[in-house]
Amino acid sequence: MGKIRRGGYIITWHLGDHLPVHIHVYKDGKLVCRWMLFEGKELSGKASKKVVNIIEELEAEGAFKELEKLK
Repeated sequence: MGKIRRGGYIITWHLGDHLPVHIHVYKDGKLVCRWMLFEGKELSGKASKKVVNIIEELEAEGAFKELEKLK
């Protein structure tokens, strides 16, 4: 499992989770959305522009590199 805190959000992922490859985004302990990394859209919930920007920054930093092999 991976976990990152950024901009008031907690972003988690599980290597053994179901496909499509996605991350979970939480705010104040509540699930905001599940984001499909390689499709660049929500699997469930609604991602604000702030959430999308955070995810894009983390991708650019290589935060989800371990998930690339699961594509």
